[in-house]
Amino acid sequence: MNEETKKPSQKLGFFMSVALVMGNMIGSGVFLLPQSLAPFGWNAIAGWVITIAGALCLAHVLAKLTAAHEGAIGPAELVERSFGPVAGFLIGFSFWVSVWTGCVTIAVGATSYMSSFLPVLGEYPAFAALGVIWTMTGVNLLGVRSAGSFQVITTLLKLTPLIVVAVLIGMIFGREGTAALAPFPAEGLSLPSVNTAAAMTLWAMIGFEAACAASHKIDNPQRNVPRATFYGALLSGIIYLIVCSGITLMLPVDKVTVSPAPFELFVSTFWSPGPASFVAAFAAISAIGAVNGWTLVQGELPLEMAKRQMMPAWFARVTANGVPINGLLSATLLGSLLVLANSSQSMAGLFSFMALLTTSVTLWLYLACAAVALKRKIAVPFALLGLVFGIWSLWGAGLDASGLSIVLMLAGLPLYWWTRRSLPKNDRSASTS
Repeated sequence: MNEETKKPSQKLGFFMSVALVMGNMIGSGVFLLPQSLAPFGWNAIAGWVITIAGALCLAHVLAKLTAAHEGAIGPAELVERSFGPVAGFLIGFSFWVSVWTGCVTIAVGATSYMSSFLPVLGEYPAFAALGVIWTMTGVNLLGVRSAGSFQVITTLLKLTPLIVVAVLIGMIFGREGTAALAPFPAEGLSLPSVNTAAAMTLWAMIGFEAACAASHKIDNPQRNVPRATFYGALLSGIIYLIVCSGITLMLPVDKVTVSPAPFELFVSTFWSPGPASFVAAFAAISAIGAVNGWTLVQGELPLEMAKRQMMPAWFARVTANGVPINGLLSATLLGSLLVLANSSQSMAGLFSFMALLTTSVTLWLYLACAAVALKRKIAVPFALLGLVFGIWSLWGAGLDASGLSIVLMLAGLPLYWWTRRSLPKNDRSASTS
């Protein structure tokens, strides 16, 4: 049974698709960011507003592009149809790299949270992260419905600490008003600080493209993918803005910047240490849910590229229950090697580096989709805003991360050329026409 004739009961519906988007977006980043953003104060809030607005522009563009096509279509295929197979491969390959590096980043974050109540995990962080990665691979090997059901459960659970903090913020603000917030700086906002903060917050917004990337696994993709993409991004952005702004502006900067668990610190300060002790567990659940969602996507990407003869046919093999086993296991193995190669680094150092790199690699996908929309004259104002936002974010991420993202994107070209040379002449010429 192929992907197009698969029964709706074997695919993800609208709510599971929204859960996939929000589950992939709400990972470990939002629970760690207040610590990094606290020194920026109100500049961080401005960074959040710009990032959320830019991400929504890009999500709208991606949704409109998806809706303009009949049936399922992934982001790399969108680029291929407008700019040719080489451009489509580069974007698809870079996105695949960003997915499994993102899985590693989030798995390290999950290990960090779990070590607060299971200290032994902190002694062997690399092996604990490997345990998270391979456990989620096992869940996905059971089939897309198992992964989708797991995603709905973890999304509901991960929203709990965010809702608790949001309610506390509302109660505090209602009681104290603006006096509960740090004063606005007399010198005003600093553009360089806003730029840096925006680049950092973008890590938390990555993931709104998950439904598009897994569109072949979604029922009625022309309707459900655009809706899930936009509403998933919108809801996640609103949650981020409320909870991260509250923590950043309501707690003393010196305490937040040294706290490994700013959400736990907030609940402990304004409520009680008892409930705060559960925050680490929910944060771990949040991260594990995000790893599960990205694990689903990391198997789908090489499968679709192999079907379009851009990666070896070996990646197109699927199990009886529709799981792209070779692509899934290859990505998990590459991620495992990355963990082992960096096992000497601290968890914080590894997380920070991988988050910035993953953000930079993913930005090329966003920029390419904006360029496709401009070429096809679809959602032009939003595409222009998204293009400017993407370039601005690449600059904010720094030359090191942005430069390395280009190297990783180009590193896949030998695989592409080898795949093309292996094709019969007729297939090779037909697919490049």
